[in-house]
Amino acid sequence: MDHLTAHGVAEVSLRPLAKAVDSSPRVLLYYFGSKEKLMVKALARLRERQRATYDRMKAADFKTPSEACRAIWQHMSAPEYEPLFRLFFEAYSMALWRPRLYSEFLRTAVEDWLEFLSAPLIRKGYTRSDARAHATVVLAGFRGFMLDYCASRDRARLDRAVDLWLAALDSIPLERHP
Repeated sequence: MDHLTAHGVAEVSLRPLAKAVDSSPRVLLYYFGSKEKLMVKALARLRERQRATYDRMKAADFKTPSEACRAIWQHMSAPEYEPLFRLFFEAYSMALWRPRLYSEFLRTAVEDWLEFLSAPLIRKGYTRSDARAHATVVLAGFRGFMLDYCASRDRARLDRAVDLWLAALDSIPLERHP
């Protein structure tokens, strides 16, 4: 993961990767079958790391969706996580071109986040449909802001835009279960 985070996935070559992990290209092919299958496993590992990080936030009891999203944004946009998001966006783009090979990555990149973001609203009594729709707004916002941040690094502009977005999140009408 460290090698991929530093060098990306699009141009990964087995020889430098094998050297970085103190192995050989032949051993990597033996264990993974192909470079593509190795990438699938590496992306799954990236998702596991990300899931573990955000699972720790599940225990927090945020009063509003925007309060939770502010905490997530502060974590996501910390400079040390930028390389991981660059890797994520590169992998996401690659997976869109080869959806059959990376179907699990694409599925979890959406579903894991929708479940994570909608769960607190469902626990508070909102309908699953409204909670997932709200989660979709949040997911699209985070991805857009992080993509912009990785491209521009314009922290002041993005923090201001996130503040505006967060104010709007709390005004989205959601339906509770009767």
